[in-house]
Amino acid sequence: MKKSKFIKSTIILMIGGLLTKLLGMIIKIVQTRLLGTEGVGIYMLIMPTFSLLVALAQLGLPVAISTLVARDNRNNKKLVFSVIPISLMINGIIMIFLFLFSSYLANNLLHEPRSYYALLGMGFVLPFISISSIIRGYFFGKERMIPHVISNIVEDVIRLIILAIGIPIFLVSGLEFAVAFIILSNIVSELTSILVLFFFLPKKFHISKRDFVPEKESVKEVLGISLPTTGSRLIGNIGYFFEPIILTYVLLKVGYTNRFIVTEYGILNGYVMPMLMLPSFFTAAISQALIPVISNAYIKRHMRYARDKIKQAIFFSLMIGIPATIFFFCFPSLPLKLLYNTTEGVHYLRLLAPLFLIYYIQSPLTSALQATGKAGTAMQGTIIGVFIRTFLLFSLSHLKIGMWGLLIATMSNVFFVTFHHVYYLNKYLK
Repeated sequence: MKKSKFIKSTIILMIGGLLTKLLGMIIKIVQTRLLGTEGVGIYMLIMPTFSLLVALAQLGLPVAISTLVARDNRNNKKLVFSVIPISLMINGIIMIFLFLFSSYLANNLLHEPRSYYALLGMGFVLPFISISSIIRGYFFGKERMIPHVISNIVEDVIRLIILAIGIPIFLVSGLEFAVAFIILSNIVSELTSILVLFFFLPKKFHISKRDFVPEKESVKEVLGISLPTTGSRLIGNIGYFFEPIILTYVLLKVGYTNRFIVTEYGILNGYVMPMLMLPSFFTAAISQALIPVISNAYIKRHMRYARDKIKQAIFFSLMIGIPATIFFFCFPSLPLKLLYNTTEGVHYLRLLAPLFLIYYIQSPLTSALQATGKAGTAMQGTIIGVFIRTFLLFSLSHLKIGMWGLLIATMSNVFFVTFHHVYYLNKYLK
């Protein structure tokens, strides 16, 4: 029964992931074709900051909610809604920070004044993302994947329509306003997602003011899981946040122009990386479905069952990862031309494709560590990996090899973290 439920959840998430990934790809195509390479470069420069702020705003609460709801031994409604005030308080602090420091970040760290309005807009978006993620965590814990899938699809359709209409309008005023509009469009799409998720809550699920009063025991349990989980994700995002800052600083210092940096960074992170990430819809589906399954198995000391599920997750990940790798390596210009109407980045795509096989199995391994209560171990691997990546990025960028220093640093991090997780999972699940 558990096996069939895991497979069913994975299949639902896989199908939903495929649809949302296709919609996401269409959104990226619309963005890249309307913005152009320079606009994509500006957008990609701010994405590490956005990712870091999302990680801070969520504080690992969705994973904690999912894990605790899966155990099914408490008032889940109280558990979910009592953490929302805490989430909103955290988001309020981040909003104040952005109002005070967006100008400094844009001008002095990213060296791109046109990113200012987009950075400012992030503060308005984060509360909607946080609440949406918390409610999703409830459904994941219940192993109800259809609400998540439908909300994602509706959210992406709304976002696609908004962007297709809005970007050309805001481009008239300048690239900076178009990029800021893309960030702010998340408010409408996330709000739509929240409304869809509320539709799937149980019919007897009545919400009162008392539900939003934090319950000490529940908050303690949630934070006990969320903080180590956030630590792992946060460290990774801090490294990602410093990536464009270090890269811009060093490359400007050794003689590259700001235009070269923005353009090449846009090609790499706007065209090549999204292409390589395409198979990750599958691994993300597996990872999300894996958390409640491994959590239950580990608590009941069913170690063999947990190991089998992890092996199954890795096998499924490689089933799609290997064909994608072969395709990207043999025909790198075809998908780039088809999706983005460009062949820029072909050399990056061909080199990275074989190496990304390791990346495709990393997500299930991380989820497995979190589900076994070893989020601290996952954080340890992430911290060391980030230090390796940052050191290599800073050192190699001085060699005047353009973006290749970033690529070598990125893949070194992927290899280390993946094998770190494999080692410790083997140790904990004996």
